Amino acid sequence: MDVESSSGLDDVGSVSGQIGASSSSGIMDAGPSSTHMEAASSSGQVHADLSFAQMDDRLQQAQIFKDAGNKSYKEQRYRDAISKYHRALLQLKGLDPNMPSPLQAFGAKAPVVTPEQEKALHNLQRDCYNNLAACLLHTDPVPYARVLQYSVLVLEKQPSNAKALYRAGVASFHLRDFDSALHYLGEAQRIQPTDANVKKYLKLTDSELSGYRQQEKQLYRDMFK
Repeated sequence: MDVESSSGLDDVGSVSGQIGASSSSGIMDAGPSSTHMEAASSSGQVHADLSFAQMDDRLQQAQIFKDAGNKSYKEQRYRDAISKYHRALLQLKGLDPNMPSPLQAFGAKAPVVTPEQEKALHNLQRDCYNNLAACLLHTDPVPYARVLQYSVLVLEKQPSNAKALYRAGVASFHLRDFDSALHYLGEAQRIQPTDANVKKYLKLTDSELSGYRQQEKQLYRDMFK
C-alpha cells in the first residue's frame, strides 16, 4: 500500500491561494529575512497594531518553512524537517485570535485577521503538527507521547483527518493504551477502509486486547476457586 495514504505528509497547497494576491511578489521562493525572523520573537507575542500586510507576511514565512520541511522529509532528513516545522509554527505563534495572548491581561488587543487569513493559519498549524508526527515516527527512539500529542492537536482542528487518526492509533498502541488505539484506528478505518497499515495495527490491537481479556478471565477464575 502507498505509504502516503496513512503516513505521508499533509499539504493543502501554498498560502498564496488562500489569502489573495498579496503573495504574488515571489516571496514563496525566498528565504526568511532577519526582519521576518524578528517579527516572530521567541516570546511569540503579537503587537496590537499588527497590520494586514504584516499578518500576511508572517503566514507567507510560515509557508516557506513548511515547504522546506516537506522537502527535507521527502529527502529523508527527518530531524531537519522537524526543525523547519517548528520554525513555521514559531511564525504562527500569537497570531491565532482564538488563543489569548498573556499581553491581553495588560490591555493588548487580540490580533485581527480576515476569514481567509484565519483559514490559512489553521491549515498551516494543522499540517505542521501532522507532519511533525510523521517525522517523529521515523526517529529512534520514537517519542510516541509527542506523536500522540501532535496528532490530537490535528484532530482538534479536523476530527476526520485519517492520517492523524492513524498516527494517534499507532502512538496509543505503543503507549499500551489499547482502548484508545482501537478508537482511533477504528475511526481511521471507517474513513479509509482499504488502508493496509490501519488494518495491520487494528489486528495488533485486537490481539493485545484479546490477551488482556483472557488474563482477566483467568484472574477472576483464580479468585473464586
